[in-house]
Amino acid sequence: MERWQSVERVPAPAIVPAYGGLSGMRVLMTGSVVAAPFAASIMAEHGAEVIHVERPKIGDAFRGQAPVITNGTDEKTPFMLAGPEVASDQKVSTGWVQEGRNKLSLALELNLNIPESRDIFLSLIKNCDVWLENMVWIEKLGITESMLFEVNPKLIIGHISGFGRPQFGGVPEECDRPSYDAIGQAEGGWMHLNGYPDRPPSLGAMFVNDYISAMFCVSGVLVAYINAQKTGKGQAVDVSQSECASKCLGDTFVNYFTLGMVKERAGNKIPIFQPANLFKTKDAYLFIGAYGPAVYTRALKAMGIDTNIYSHEKAGGSREAINSELGLEVNQLIEKWMLERTSEEAANHLKSLKVPCGIPRTAEELANSEHYQKRGNWIQYEDQTLQKTVTAYGFAPKMSGTKQQVWRGGPRLGQDTDTILSKIIGYSEAEIAELKDKGIVA
Repeated sequence: MERWQSVERVPAPAIVPAYGGLSGMRVLMTGSVVAAPFAASIMAEHGAEVIHVERPKIGDAFRGQAPVITNGTDEKTPFMLAGPEVASDQKVSTGWVQEGRNKLSLALELNLNIPESRDIFLSLIKNCDVWLENMVWIEKLGITESMLFEVNPKLIIGHISGFGRPQFGGVPEECDRPSYDAIGQAEGGWMHLNGYPDRPPSLGAMFVNDYISAMFCVSGVLVAYINAQKTGKGQAVDVSQSECASKCLGDTFVNYFTLGMVKERAGNKIPIFQPANLFKTKDAYLFIGAYGPAVYTRALKAMGIDTNIYSHEKAGGSREAINSELGLEVNQLIEKWMLERTSEEAANHLKSLKVPCGIPRTAEELANSEHYQKRGNWIQYEDQTLQKTVTAYGFAPKMSGTKQQVWRGGPRLGQDTDTILSKIIGYSEAEIAELKDKGIVA
């Protein structure tokens, strides 16, 4: 009999503190940069006990994503950029500082063709509610869904890939393709709509497709988890980066199927109503978004523009209106009004009259924003690699009852290996030492 067959389930949380709406859920995560780890991070913020499996000595590639920092030289310079000469256990990616928190790190050679690895992995599957992965070629590691459901019939499996798993349909060769954030943006239609019509398509910044895919994964996993609690039956959730990008394109596909219309890039201007554009001001930029006749009227009156001449119907309410003679004229009047004011002056005036507008903010501006500070968006915790307090972004959304928490910063590679193996699976110190000698865990 293999060890996993006799392992008893240890209720969660066994290692992390109890807090949040997902306390009692245990998640096993075998993914790397960025989508699967971020999905796990969101669940961990809500109290799920998340075990992040990383390869011994190598770890998640997220740990090395630039910029990478190390401890500084004095109080005035607490952190500094780390070069290749700095030892790996003395430096950490700022991305890992933000997203690695709240997780337990298990350094495990994840190849189920190794009997000891198979025993550990299946023992954890038996003890977990959710398994998240974005490795694509899991079968090469000896992992199959049928095997996992046999071990744990209530298991929820979250697959994240570029183009989906073949059992959900599609062209097998497409499902087998490797992918990253930008590939999903390109193949899902997102990139085509970003940028200006006279320039190449633009990449959405900061791995937006990965983060969107992660949130689709979280929602799908939670739906499946709730169903499993009712029925006792788990299921797989198939998250395709390209499909998540396509899902966020609004009316794009209905336009094509009903009108034969292929949406094109429009720059910063929303092409179906106005004012809805990023305008140049005296010192920077300001975006106005005024949808519908009431908001349109408020916006124009705030800028001293006569709405009897430039009515919503004739100058602002449709693609035809904004490209009409009156529509082009009112846009010129708005541009002139903006150029006579700084961004802050224009924004403060428009905000006072309930006109939706926004200044493109920098990280420095947001870090010093009174609103963000009073919303509690900046939190502090100790990063486990640098063993120093860091400041990072907090939580979204805000919860009135089951509040999120950061109980610990991102772990060192393998920081929790011994604790996980002993507390959850029941390995002895001698057994763990033997596994380490074989290089199976670290």
